[in-house]
Amino acid sequence: MKHSLKTFEAACALPPFNATGRSDALHIDLAERSYDICLGNGTLAHAANWQGLPRARSALIVTNTTVQPLYGASLQQAIAPHFERVHTVVLPDGEQYKTWESLNLIFDALLAQQCDRKTVLFALGGGVVGDMTGFAAACYMRGVPFVQVPTTLLAQVDSSVGGKTAINHPLGKNMIGAFYQPKRVVCDMATLATLPERELSAGLAEVIKYGPIADMAFFEWLEAHMGALRAREPDALRVAVQRSCEIKAWVVAQDEQESGMRAILNFGHTFGHAIEAGLGFGTWLHGEAVGCGMVLAARLSARLGLVDEAFCQRLQGLIEAAGLPVVAPALAGDAAANVQAWLEHMRVDKKAEGGQIRFVLPVKPGQAALAEVDDELVAQIIMQCS
Repeated sequence: MKHSLKTFEAACALPPFNATGRSDALHIDLAERSYDICLGNGTLAHAANWQGLPRARSALIVTNTTVQPLYGASLQQAIAPHFERVHTVVLPDGEQYKTWESLNLIFDALLAQQCDRKTVLFALGGGVVGDMTGFAAACYMRGVPFVQVPTTLLAQVDSSVGGKTAINHPLGKNMIGAFYQPKRVVCDMATLATLPERELSAGLAEVIKYGPIADMAFFEWLEAHMGALRAREPDALRVAVQRSCEIKAWVVAQDEQESGMRAILNFGHTFGHAIEAGLGFGTWLHGEAVGCGMVLAARLSARLGLVDEAFCQRLQGLIEAAGLPVVAPALAGDAAANVQAWLEHMRVDKKAEGGQIRFVLPVKPGQAALAEVDDELVAQIIMQCS
């Protein structure tokens, strides 16, 4: 079976997992673009978390129709002492609205309020709000500062950290965007209390991915504490969010713009993005697609002899325990058309080069590589997992 692997050497060791160690702040070391992640319960109300941001006359809170009634007033109150004017723009909620039209609503608000290039944007919501706010900040007047205030588990453990910003195109997810770092990330884990069950499970997919690519001790902890996480026990959620952010910070500090090692964070995403685009954005949540994508990627890795069946079973069991789908959905009618649809969507993936699909695969538990694999073998895995 023809395939090629590109492995990555870490410039520094990942700090060991410590389930009892707590930190109220983590640091992303990116030279002049460095920033802190503030962690805890009730961090929205902690005055210190809003001090030291760029000085400006005005701020714009970008949120959505679901989050605004829950936390809009709290954020407004928290940042009001630092700005003369605080404006809010409320976007429709859902992945299907991660579009040019929604992005323009942010620009419309900025221009209507005569916001200048010092204006600070605050992204209050999940991954869609964070990605669009960051992209708007990168574009408006060629760059204004922004702050991530993630209110979903997925955003707190993944999308709010690292500076990836984007909107979707009908042919592919996150195809139009920029690398643009926030000035700060403020994670208030109290917001997870209002998260719908399905959204919580979706976030757990992005938590689970860190184990197979970087930290099997964390993976084992997740196996033992998945029930506590789904029950939203605060101590368990604190461990999961903190360790996820530690791992992502470790990766991003070594490869900010995904020229190498950062690709490992896309474990499950090549298959996952195909699911989202193929079914229509918003049909499956991003985390649901990634969870299923990890099952397919692990099976592909096993077929190449990189991991064993026991590892695949462990991973699939944990993904199922998180309440996530593990069976690949049909993207077209008959079997041949279905496989072709999968392959076509994956060729649009950002990791593809010259039409060659590339996958992040575990090469052993706790380590991942970037792989090019023959379409025929990929097709077999899709049929096996459908």
